[in-house]
This record gives sequence, C-alpha cells and structure tokens, in this order.
Amino acid sequence: MTENTRTDSALTAFVEATAAQYDMPGMAVGIRFGGREITASVGVTSTENPVPVTEHTVFAIGSTSKTFTTTALLRLVADGRVDLDAPVRTYVPELELSDEQSAATITVGQLLNHTAGLEWNLINNTGEGEDGLAKFVATLAELPLIGAPGERASYSQAGFNLLGRVIENVTGEPFEQVVADTVLAPVGLTESHYFQGDVMTRRFAAGHERRADGELAVSRVWKGSRANNPGGGLGTTVSDLLRWGRFHLGDGRGAHGETVLPADLLHRMRQPTVQLRNSTLADAFGLCWMLRDVDGVRMAGHGGSGFGQFADFQLVPERDFAVVVLSNASPDGIPANQAIVRWALEHYLGVIDKDPEPIPFDATRVPELSGVYDIDAMTMTCYADGDQLYLDCKVKPEIRAAGGAEIPQDHPPFPFGILPGDGDEYVITAGSFAGQRGFFSRDADGVITGVDLAGRVFARVS
Repeated sequence: MTENTRTDSALTAFVEATAAQYDMPGMAVGIRFGGREITASVGVTSTENPVPVTEHTVFAIGSTSKTFTTTALLRLVADGRVDLDAPVRTYVPELELSDEQSAATITVGQLLNHTAGLEWNLINNTGEGEDGLAKFVATLAELPLIGAPGERASYSQAGFNLLGRVIENVTGEPFEQVVADTVLAPVGLTESHYFQGDVMTRRFAAGHERRADGELAVSRVWKGSRANNPGGGLGTTVSDLLRWGRFHLGDGRGAHGETVLPADLLHRMRQPTVQLRNSTLADAFGLCWMLRDVDGVRMAGHGGSGFGQFADFQLVPERDFAVVVLSNASPDGIPANQAIVRWALEHYLGVIDKDPEPIPFDATRVPELSGVYDIDAMTMTCYADGDQLYLDCKVKPEIRAAGGAEIPQDHPPFPFGILPGDGDEYVITAGSFAGQRGFFSRDADGVITGVDLAGRVFARVS
C-alpha cells in the first residue's frame, strides 16, 4: 500500500465518520495537495429518492457563488470597462437608496469588500425572467443602511446582487450568460449551472431541514430566485470546485492556456482591503475572498448556505492547497463541513485551527448586553439564564408567514461567552454555531448599539 493510498483511505474514513456524527444524508469532499487531487463522497442525494453522492453531484453552493461573480467582474476591470473606484451609479444610474448621498457615492470596490453600508438583503422575489436583477435593484430604496459608505464592513448579499446588475448594464447581456462565457467555459467548469432546468437533468443533491421533531425533511426549494444568482445562485460539483481552486491558485490561465484573468488581478483578490473584528468569517476581506491567518498560514476562502445545503471552499495559496466540502442538511452542515476542513488542514499541512476560550461568566456584564437586536429577517434577543449568556435568533413572524414551510426551523438559543480583551467580543460555545465569533458595538458615548453575528450587524432596538 502506498502513502497516497493510505491518505485517500484516511480521508474517506474521516468523511464517513463525520457524516455519521452529524447525520448528513450526503457529503462530497475534494482536496488538492502536493500537486494531486483526491475526493471522497458518502451518502445519498436525497432521503426521499436516494442516489449515491459522487464528486460529480451538483450541490447548491450559496454564497461561494460570489467568487465567480467577482472573477467575472474583474474580467471587465481587466478590459477597462469597469473601475473599482468608480461610483456604482456610473454603471447603474438607476440606483436609488434610502439615502441619496450613499447612493451617489458607493463604489464598486465597496460592494466587493462589503463596506458599502448596505444591510444584508431584501427578502423578495422578482421572478425568473431576464429582468429579475433589474427589478431587484429597483427595490433597493427599501433596504436599510447600516452606515456611511466605507465606514465599516458588514456582509451584504444585496451588495453582491447589485454587482450582478453592474455586469449586466456594462455588457448588455444577462448576468448568467456573462459568467458562463467569460469564466465557466474558459476555466473548463462544465458541471456548473445557475438555472434549475440545467441542474435537474444531472445528478444533484437535495437540501434537508431538521424538523421540530428532530427528523430530516427534504427542502422543496433548491435555491433562491434569479435576482439572488450573483450573491448565491450557482450549482456545482466537487470536481468543478477543485478545478476552480486550481485556477485561483494559478496564474489566471484557463483550461486551454488562454488568459482568463491577468495574474495581478487574480492575486489582488487575495489582498486584504478591510480588517474585521473577531469574526468567524475572516480576519479581513479581500476582493470577495475571506482571508484568515491560521497557525502561521494565510487562508483565502468562502462558504455558502441555503435551503439545507452548505459549502466550504478554502485555499492555502502558499502551500498550493485547496479543500472543498459540500453537505446537504441543516443546521449541522456547518459544523460537519468545518470539522472536515480542520481535519484536512491538520492532516495534510500540520495546521491547527481551533476556537478561542471564553473567560468565566461575569454577572455585572448582563445588564448592558441584554436587549433586542434586529436585522431585516431576524430578531435576536440577548439574555442570561443563571450563569450562562444566550443569543436567541428568531425569524420574524412576517418573514416566516411569507416563506411558509420552506423557512428553516429556528435554532435553540446559542450559549456564548465573552472573550479576553475589552469585553465586547464573544464566541458561541455550543450547538450548530459553536465557534462562531462576533462582538458588541458601541457609540461614541460607550453605549452598546448593535451586535455582529456571522459578519452581519444586528442593530439594537431595545
């Protein structure tokens, strides 16, 4: 038995054990290491219609789609058709926001690194026609703003969907066609698709949501509406994502040796543009990429989720390493994917990624932390029960009513602890979000005004 064979067996064994531990119907994993690529797939695409998962099974990858949108946009930058420092209105003159100054000054680059001051998203469906993005942009005056452009980073799905409209207006073509022609085809990604009509003719994974009784149920929605394609609408496979990783670890040349993106722009995506505070997402945002320093190495990656499917895509450029994990059940797809990424980093690179330890409970902190915090789709309540702090996130009743049975069940309250330092940073200590970090933000007078979770600002309302 060769060393490489043992390595493959070890990966398969760990994926099988992880899928069993977290009750995943199916998982697909790919790793690039030492110039070779290996995969491990376990389980089935659906509990109702079980078909074995392979490296060619199409999963919905959610926000990992943003890396494709960014690459397509930078193709336009390379051609001199888009300037990252230009106001978005240069390319989307129809843009209206609730604040005219913001609408006039937000730049393309600020959308790419989530510093435009836009809230997370609008929960609306503008149809599956070619005007879906245009209709979405026409509703952005309804989107709350969390700050002035450039003031701070806050993850915004709406911002990336707006980038899709930039691409459409500049090229005169539908967003999906531009990405297919300028990115997917040249890189050789033949298993990647935006439209469900393309996906349904291939082997694809169905998402699963855990019901209140603990049983998994197949999600009847596979992905969001067409206006969400730039921020989260691609379906793809481990095989294609390994090829995508190879491209981003390379020099910008495609499957046939032609330049898809100049190397300087490709590498610029991985340069930090804004630092993040105590965020599980990243230490910094590049141009789309989430950048983390872990145990002495720099990682660039992006995760994604939606309707019971989860993706994690991570690169270690200095080691020519990539790891891709896809799973199809909520909510434990998050810790299952993370467990495999961490195992791969340790097993292949000797890199240890672990959660920080909180300080002991301090009852004197409870009064100022306790309260209700809000974003467009959810309300979060911070409280203490005995000697334990909790964050309780609930989907707003009107959002749940509009979404019906396809809105996932709310999570149990998240226990969390305060981290060493200034006392405003925290880590969730148990449950499906264990290890997620964030912080409480204050105004100039030191009053807590919000809390960050998963890169999004929940504003304090009481």
